[in-house]
Amino acid sequence: MSVRLRIAPSPTGLLHVGNARSAVFNWLYARHHGGTFIVRVDDTDTVRSEEKYVAQMMEAMRWLGLEWDEGIGVGGPHGTYRQSDRFDRYREVANRLIEEGTAYRCFCTPDELDSRRQAAQAAGRPPGYDGTCRTLTAAEADGRVAAGESFSVRLAIPRPGVTEFFDLVRDDMRFDHDVIDDFVILRSDATPTYHLASTVDDVDYEITHVARGEDLLSSTPRHILLTQAMGAEPVTYAHLPLLFGPDGKKLSKRHGDTSMDAYMKAGYLPEAMFNYMSLLGWSYDPEVTIYTPEQAIEKFDLADVSKNPGIFDVKKLEWMSGEYMRELATDDFTARSLAIIEAERSLSDEERRQYIALAPLIQERVKVLPEVLEMSDWLFRDEVVFDEKSWDKVMKPEAAAVIDDALVRLEGLADWTTESIEAAMRQMLDDLELNPRKGFQPLRVAATGSMISPPLFESLEVLGQSTTLERLRRARAQFE
Repeated sequence: MSVRLRIAPSPTGLLHVGNARSAVFNWLYARHHGGTFIVRVDDTDTVRSEEKYVAQMMEAMRWLGLEWDEGIGVGGPHGTYRQSDRFDRYREVANRLIEEGTAYRCFCTPDELDSRRQAAQAAGRPPGYDGTCRTLTAAEADGRVAAGESFSVRLAIPRPGVTEFFDLVRDDMRFDHDVIDDFVILRSDATPTYHLASTVDDVDYEITHVARGEDLLSSTPRHILLTQAMGAEPVTYAHLPLLFGPDGKKLSKRHGDTSMDAYMKAGYLPEAMFNYMSLLGWSYDPEVTIYTPEQAIEKFDLADVSKNPGIFDVKKLEWMSGEYMRELATDDFTARSLAIIEAERSLSDEERRQYIALAPLIQERVKVLPEVLEMSDWLFRDEVVFDEKSWDKVMKPEAAAVIDDALVRLEGLADWTTESIEAAMRQMLDDLELNPRKGFQPLRVAATGSMISPPLFESLEVLGQSTTLERLRRARAQFE
């Protein structure tokens, strides 16, 4: 049978980078084996679930290039792929398990459960459910239901017993049933717990492999026992290592943004984000860091995923995004970056021409697309705005003489090209016996307002002779 994998985020918030990494691994494994990748929505929490989060999740997945074969938004043979539309199915399974004796109705109130839990902890016993209602006969349970008592449904864990399974990442796993209580599968309000809904979906959708975070490892024996109670074969599990920050602690907001939405809005290239995500717990090759999705599909195997935590380092992501930025075709970069600029300001035909001329040089210097705004802002201003730190560092008293000399030489240029500008300015360095930092940085700040800009000579050519001279004169006047 072909492999079938799923990703099942809960739409109670923005898609977390950890869930996105799980989606990447599931997608890669499905594609490697020519199988099916499914996206379902685990929205049993109808109070906190919101449609805007469903839309954002789908947008983030598609942004990463993770098209899916079945599921929310694309359809398939299993309805809407929303758990909120399957409550009747979950109740049907719970009722069947009661009839078969593998589950039972529990009439214990929250206060009773809390009191017993505290007593167990005080006595040094496990605080899980003590099985009080497990011994009720069907007739006794029916009578209490008829009397109007509310109840939940619990799975009757076989005792004594052990659940064993092979995990593709963590190898052989063993859970003694002494540490698994008779857990609730249907709440007193007849809504399913995560354990029931997730397991029923996996059985009904014929999922063959579940790759998810290791924080759910303790749930796995429960899901296996539920699957077996339903008369189905358990899936193959792969519990992925958690994501940590560079400080070695579990990834959280103290390390920066943790939602995919933040990185999309920050202008990271999706190609770079996919590449980086796939490296969080897996290695394409010790000597290769940059590769295409097609290359990753060819080599990926869940059995090769590391047991160690993946380190989510924004600085490494920025580096990778910069690498991908430089690999873009010039026309592609220009189109993407112009869209960023024109979302902020309207450009004239001449300003567009100027930016297009500088785009290849800006491309070499940015890591995320919004950086083009800072790198090009000086080009579109009627009057340059001087960055205070750049001015204080570069525009020392002796810089005035450099600008005076440059004005004379640049005014005399009949041919305003990068080559002629560079030749004139390098001759100036020789004549004044200056190094490039002292000779060129004052001109850069005068023309662009900052020490950080595209290469000087190309920038001056694009800016034009009259505008360049005007800006140099204005900067020179600041010394008076």
